[in-house]
Amino acid sequence: MKSLLKIISFIALAVTLVPSFLVFKGIISPELSKTLMLIGTIVWFVSASFWMNTSDEKEEEVI
Repeated sequence: MKSLLKIISFIALAVTLVPSFLVFKGIISPELSKTLMLIGTIVWFVSASFWMNTSDEKEEEVI
């Protein structure tokens, strides 16, 4: 489950970054870029919040 969330969050991060390059190249419009970046940002924050800043059980035993 945790690895699936990581994959989803990295894909969402790519959806946040790639549209800016596509607008620069003239492939997509700025309006579509804004929409894709907003969707990518929301998905990233939702998916990354479940797996970031969680310590593994092994780290807790050491501390």
